[in-house]
Amino acid sequence: MEQLEGRERRARWTIPILGALLIVGFVLSFGLGRYAVPPAEVVRILLHRVFPGGIEVTWEPNMEAAVVNVRMPRLLMACLVGCALSAAGAAYQGVFQNPMASPDVLGASNGACFGAALAIYFNATNQVTVLSAFAVSLLTVTLVYAIGERAPGKKIVNLVLAGIMISSIFSAGTSFIKLVADPTNQLPEITYWLMGSLSGVQWANLRFAVVPIVVSLVPLILLRWRMNVLTLGDDEARTMGVSARKLRLVVVVCASLATAACISVTGMIGWVGLVIPHLCRKLVGCDFRRLLPCSMLAGALFLLCVDDISRNLLSTEIPIGILTAFVGAPFFIYLIMEKER
Repeated sequence: MEQLEGRERRARWTIPILGALLIVGFVLSFGLGRYAVPPAEVVRILLHRVFPGGIEVTWEPNMEAAVVNVRMPRLLMACLVGCALSAAGAAYQGVFQNPMASPDVLGASNGACFGAALAIYFNATNQVTVLSAFAVSLLTVTLVYAIGERAPGKKIVNLVLAGIMISSIFSAGTSFIKLVADPTNQLPEITYWLMGSLSGVQWANLRFAVVPIVVSLVPLILLRWRMNVLTLGDDEARTMGVSARKLRLVVVVCASLATAACISVTGMIGWVGLVIPHLCRKLVGCDFRRLLPCSMLAGALFLLCVDDISRNLLSTEIPIGILTAFVGAPFFIYLIMEKER
């Protein structure tokens, strides 16, 4: 009982603290990079965009260009992607009642990789590559869900198995495209895309991703109390007046849509949807009414910090997918060991 009360008290403070840290980290991140911008000037530039006539211009034009045109869309995308992947991971773990579930459990990631690799192979533009990755990712999840619903037996197990099979097919397709791609131009571009990166994110990319991500996250937030019922099983959910099949479909569609939108713009970024929900579960418990908002804020803060490291650690930018694996895997091992103790 004392442990439960302590977790309740911690949960009330965790979400506001994460929100405050996210705001502070977001502002400070504007000043980091090859072209340094003092935090005071960052605040003045941002206020000037909101109140054009109320702030005196004391900064150089290059500073405003770096903050508004280069770093702002990138930082917003980092927060948006981290938020969406963490929410999708928490939702999948609740739906499949498996703490090892992640946003790519239904093959959305491998489908997006195949779509992007196919577009790059045919020398498509960046916009077409994003659309191709998004479309194939949704197609992959649709195939997985159709197979899982038609197969006899437990639906949850069928979905996981179908996800593994379809993912392997699209992964093989990606490998084949890499094999036949031009090793001078196409292969390096495909390889870099598969590593995941926020480099080169523009306002057009942000506008493309924000609509499906917001459309998918809003239902998850509104249905988060019902997601608690899914963890009890289908029979218990039915006795409480909740259709587990319909709720599972809505949650899977929303989580998959958010995952597809993220990966189509940024490439493969792993571990966020697996590690962050585990961390938040230790902080606020398993109640989705607190777990989902906590995961969204913590995921946004985590990816924002990792992106700052990728931009500033070395003279050349490190793909963010590599850093999330370096940070996420050891941290996940730590969480598992802590759980065992």
